[in-house]
Amino acid sequence: MSKILVLAGGVSTERDVSLITGKQIYNALKRNGHDVILTDVYLGYELPEEYEGMPLAELFTKDIDWVKDIPDIREIDPDIAGIKALRSDGDKNFFGPNVIKLCQEADVVFMALHGENGENGRIQACFDLMGITYTGNDYISSAISMNKGLTKDIFKAYDIPTPQGVRLKKADYLKLKEDGRLECSVGFPCIVKACCGGSSVGVSIANVPGEFEMALAEAFKYDDEAVIEQYIRGREFSVGVIDGQAMPVIEIAPKVGFYDYKNKYQAGATVETCPADIPDELSEQMKACAEKVFKALRLGAYARMDFMLDSNTGRYYCLEANTLPGMTPTSLVPQEAAAMGISFDKLCDRIIELAKGKGR
Repeated sequence: MSKILVLAGGVSTERDVSLITGKQIYNALKRNGHDVILTDVYLGYELPEEYEGMPLAELFTKDIDWVKDIPDIREIDPDIAGIKALRSDGDKNFFGPNVIKLCQEADVVFMALHGENGENGRIQACFDLMGITYTGNDYISSAISMNKGLTKDIFKAYDIPTPQGVRLKKADYLKLKEDGRLECSVGFPCIVKACCGGSSVGVSIANVPGEFEMALAEAFKYDDEAVIEQYIRGREFSVGVIDGQAMPVIEIAPKVGFYDYKNKYQAGATVETCPADIPDELSEQMKACAEKVFKALRLGAYARMDFMLDSNTGRYYCLEANTLPGMTPTSLVPQEAAAMGISFDKLCDRIIELAKGKGR
């Protein structure tokens, strides 16, 4: 039995997803017999009057339902401005009240964060300096994988198949637009993504110049750099990798549109098939590629790689890596684990074991 702090929430566009991930992990770890707390990394935890003067370590054994107020995921992005307004300290410190102290009291911090300041390595680097043991990947691999442009550069260097793409800075975009020289160098249709976004927030498909300009404007709401890549029309797949070993391939087929924020997190919006209904040879190739990506990006715990299979050529392409995959009721890695006979509860404990084994 361990004292585990599940760290969730925050102020990224994936805040709501993170809270549901945290709730699922919290419940699983409680069932496994651990002493568990869930804390919002940004809002933190203020000790109520009846606990004043009590050592924070005692909170782990208190009969408190830490997830009772977490709502279901909505179809719209979270109100980040409203969340920030709840802090009374003027947002001077990213970590909310008592967060670091609670993390230091825990045996392991289970990272249930997604998006900016969750997957970009900053929190991981902070924890490394403080000697806090945490789940997931280290700060270097997290930072590299979060940047889609940098990830594509590494894919090319390691001969990992990935769609043709380019990066565009917001300042360059504004200059090109002003000069009337804004063009899509990869051709149409294309995909436009915020360089460091997640959960398909800031991602659009553009078929004509007008849509291309709107897609860039949308991406630049979330980041100062965008990735523009050729659109691969076909089937979408994902492969989880845990401790260097690929899990079964899962196919993702949205009922309407593409695998956007709504289709990812609303139950019934997407048909997911695991193991995917594809030839064994293709499945093994994708799994081998996922393991290659895992090594190329210096990943060391668990991650999920996303793929597209071109319906015209039959070639597969790796799109990106996710260093803290979702653990919601509709998430992919838990489904892949289930296909291997690993329950959600056992998966959570396996992730805890990996964190302890790395001695962070």
